[in-house]
Amino acid sequence: MPPSSQAEIFRDQWGIPHIRARTASAVFFALGYAHARDRRWQMDALLRRGTGRFAEWVGPSALKSDILARQVDVAGASARDYAALRSDTRAMLQSYADGVNKRTREGNWPIEYGLLGVEPQPWLPWHSIAVMRQIGFLMGSVWWKLWRAASLPIVGADGVSKLRFDDGGNDVLCLPPGLEAGPYRAALEQLKPGIDALLATAAPDVTGGGSNNWALGPELTATGRPLLAGDPHRVLEMPAMYAQMHLACDDFDAIGLTVPGVPGFPHFAHNGTVAWCVTHAFMDIHDLYVERFKDDGASALFRDAWEPTSKRRETIAVAGQAAVDVDVISTRHGPVIAGDPAGGAALALRSVQFSDVDTSFDALLPMLQATNVRSLYDATRGWGLIDHNLVAADSGGNIGYRVRAKVPRRPAANGWLPVPGWTGEHEWDGMIPWDDLPETINPAGARIVTANNRVSGSGPHYLCTDAMPPHRARRIWQRLDQLGPATVEDMAALHRDVFSIPGLEFARRLGVLVGRNEKAEALRKLIAEWNGEMHAGSLAATACMAVRQALTKRAVVRAGLDAVPSSPYAQVAPGTNPNNQFWWAVPCLLRANDISLLRGGNWEDLLLDALDDVANEQLLSWGEAHRPKFAHQLSPARSDLAARLDRLSAAVGGDNDCVFATGSVVSVGARTMYSALARYVFDVGAWENCKWIVFHGASGEPDSPWYMNQNGSWSSGEMVPMLYDWDRIAATSVERVLVEPVGVPPPEPS
Repeated sequence: MPPSSQAEIFRDQWGIPHIRARTASAVFFALGYAHARDRRWQMDALLRRGTGRFAEWVGPSALKSDILARQVDVAGASARDYAALRSDTRAMLQSYADGVNKRTREGNWPIEYGLLGVEPQPWLPWHSIAVMRQIGFLMGSVWWKLWRAASLPIVGADGVSKLRFDDGGNDVLCLPPGLEAGPYRAALEQLKPGIDALLATAAPDVTGGGSNNWALGPELTATGRPLLAGDPHRVLEMPAMYAQMHLACDDFDAIGLTVPGVPGFPHFAHNGTVAWCVTHAFMDIHDLYVERFKDDGASALFRDAWEPTSKRRETIAVAGQAAVDVDVISTRHGPVIAGDPAGGAALALRSVQFSDVDTSFDALLPMLQATNVRSLYDATRGWGLIDHNLVAADSGGNIGYRVRAKVPRRPAANGWLPVPGWTGEHEWDGMIPWDDLPETINPAGARIVTANNRVSGSGPHYLCTDAMPPHRARRIWQRLDQLGPATVEDMAALHRDVFSIPGLEFARRLGVLVGRNEKAEALRKLIAEWNGEMHAGSLAATACMAVRQALTKRAVVRAGLDAVPSSPYAQVAPGTNPNNQFWWAVPCLLRANDISLLRGGNWEDLLLDALDDVANEQLLSWGEAHRPKFAHQLSPARSDLAARLDRLSAAVGGDNDCVFATGSVVSVGARTMYSALARYVFDVGAWENCKWIVFHGASGEPDSPWYMNQNGSWSSGEMVPMLYDWDRIAATSVERVLVEPVGVPPPEPS
């Protein structure tokens, strides 16, 4: 252990930092220092994207996103929340910021600053909260509500309830674990308020992350210890959203995945006693209200009375052009994010992420000192920045599941569409009590599985409408059913599973058809005889995905949904792509032979058309067609920098619906766009047996030897040891740095 005034930073052979000091303050200072060394530009980019200042660096391509961030006022909400935190939490954030600023003052900044001709901005304690908001920004229901709102005038009241994730024909629940619950359907009374409000106010010409985790109790494992495994799925953007890190002091010794810009381990870690991990729970924490306005938006109707709105002006600097002024109008429900109040109607957003004071960061220190599953869950009370399935296991042999979220109490009708804001019938009635949210510790069967599938069936409170398809969850259950006493390698092998349940369904559907010509028939036969395994070397997997995507495009046109982008409700950044959205609904419609959206068409003709579309293509193996390209955050705006900053991954198997999740989107094609940012297996209580991997490397610096050094292992589904023993770390480290924590004022802006 270093002297009490210093912190040690060891780098292991994979470049992963291991930090230890006597005090928590020194550790968080050194964490800020280490993050700034590896990820300083990324931290600034996340902050600017979150607070609506990215266009100032990259130009007009970021303007729409900046406008949305200003409308919801991420900066104001984050500063507000910082002031409400406990004193020890604020001290943690201050120590972290001091470490960031010390490293920044030393110079030798990441190359992106030089490429853009800019400098790091001062890091302030509330910036960490803004970064955390950015990585979970409006995840979940808001995009599906906007998609259905834009589609409603096209498909009508009967069709809009079908625009949702495929339910696999039968939802699989997180709680009770693995229960088959039947399909989730909308009742007319749930749809009617939103339908009436939207159709009454719409212009007459109005015509695309998931995760897995699972836990086994000690009675099901070879060692008698719990096993906990999983992976977070997000867009494969460089640098990665997570950075591997190890933090130790007299109060705790924890290792896991950190968020650059944020102290602690909010999502994935263990502290030598309890391990935890999350998946997105798809709780409905965002509501959209159709507001009626008069006086050019100065007043909004509520319960038969006109209330004054608030208005503020935001000025957004844009590189390469004049600054843009944006007027933000807010009602009692929140800011307008779609439509024009001057026209008499627009959509306002109320979101748990912004509307009320949030003290989620007060959970970070208690989580580090939790002693078991129960105390971990108690430590997370009040978490609301994003909704999670929090799965945990401890060295006492306990496993647990709970929804960690703040979920508003309101009618289930709010879940499908924007609802009328003027009636007063769709207001929030506080939050669902913490103790009423789903939780279980040591469930019967000693197994827990979450994969963004539906959390639970009917209950006393409305929780969610849109949950991802149950295919990954069902496949994990199938694999667990086949295991004897489970080992760490069994968990690693499950990570590598590339069987696609909907892929095989699709192949069987093609099995009863006959192609219209020789090439189309050969393609159909290749897919129909395929076993559903999305292996990197498979040609049939490539063919299946190509035909599925071609079918989706044709179905979108047939349904008239290709007109959705012209809707004002589809303009909210990043926009609504009907091909990507409808992709998720097609399997359910095809399975039921539901032709109600096809305007006189049928699935057989569309399938044959899709075969014809692909029949003359030269197909690559799935691994080559699906190979990820890791785009740097600057690349979309600065194509001239892409060759310098982007990287090409090794080939991968899997697809959207496999446990080995490597998702593509119809608007791009076969290439992997999102996947597991990391994978991990915790052997709970035997911490040296744990394994992990990230998709590129520990560093966010393009010239670092640790920028891409984990990609080969990640691509093949392998992992590296998660070093925890300090004697081993010190003996095998490739670098050791001593950091002297001192109060460091933020640098003056240039």
